[in-house]
Amino acid sequence: MTDNSSPAGRAVLVVDDEPHIRQVLAIKLRAAGYEVYLAEDGLKGLEIAREKLPDVIISDFRMPNMDGLEMCDALLTSPNTAKIPVILLTAYEGEVLREPLGERHIHSMMNKPFSPTELLRMVAEVLDAEK
Repeated sequence: MTDNSSPAGRAVLVVDDEPHIRQVLAIKLRAAGYEVYLAEDGLKGLEIAREKLPDVIISDFRMPNMDGLEMCDALLTSPNTAKIPVILLTAYEGEVLREPLGERHIHSMMNKPFSPTELLRMVAEVLDAEK
């Protein structure tokens, strides 16, 4: 993970099984100056997180193969990835709220549908909190 306070040099991993959500977020994040990695499920997200060590992860909750919470649990098993903050996106807030989120280093949640502008603000807030 990098120490820069500006978006330049900061990396965000977007993990979502919906291609249009990945693309919209990639466009918005890149326009804001972030380096962006994309994954279609938690397994691929975990692989990319271990290889690239992004500064923050934006992940969907429900995905095939490995969901967002399972990915967070797997991230905790390595000291290199255990402290990467996660923003969880969900259309199933009630289901997620029953889970112990703080233990998984989930910084915040955002309901779908969401505002890309609000999500960019949240990413900046997460990165500021991690300084």
